[in-house]
Amino acid sequence: MDQKKLANWIKVILVGIGICGLFIYLYVVPELGRTMVAKYPEYSHGFWPWLCFIWCTGINCYVALGFAWKIATDIGIDKSFSQKNAERLRAISVLAATDAGVFFFGNVVLWLLNLSHPGIVILSMFIVFAGVCVSVAAASLSHLVQKAATLQEDSDLTI
Repeated sequence: MDQKKLANWIKVILVGIGICGLFIYLYVVPELGRTMVAKYPEYSHGFWPWLCFIWCTGINCYVALGFAWKIATDIGIDKSFSQKNAERLRAISVLAATDAGVFFFGNVVLWLLNLSHPGIVILSMFIVFAGVCVSVAAASLSHLVQKAATLQEDSDLTI
């Protein structure tokens, strides 16, 4: 597979992820909230704070998708290993770690304000763990891309 095809596949996947995310954030989460309010009316006062909180956590995800799109564009023009891509991957790492932290502390705050259930806080640890995994993977890739970019620059200077 050449660089152009790979870049196009990555972009198709990113668009798919973005559409799935919109579906989840704009339809699935509100419907789950409405179902929970119908089933447990004592938590109805937490519907809008939770919904706004979930929507706010989605912002970092879409910013990271924007950085990933730029990386895919660079792959398409054969600039895979560049300092810019290393910086973008580092930014994705920071965004994922920030989102995981905000999600954790937001869950705890909502629980302390009696807007959540302790079981929800415990289940949210899986999402926090996934965010930390994405952060570590992006940081590792950033390091490797930076080393490859440095090697490529040195190689270009010697020729």
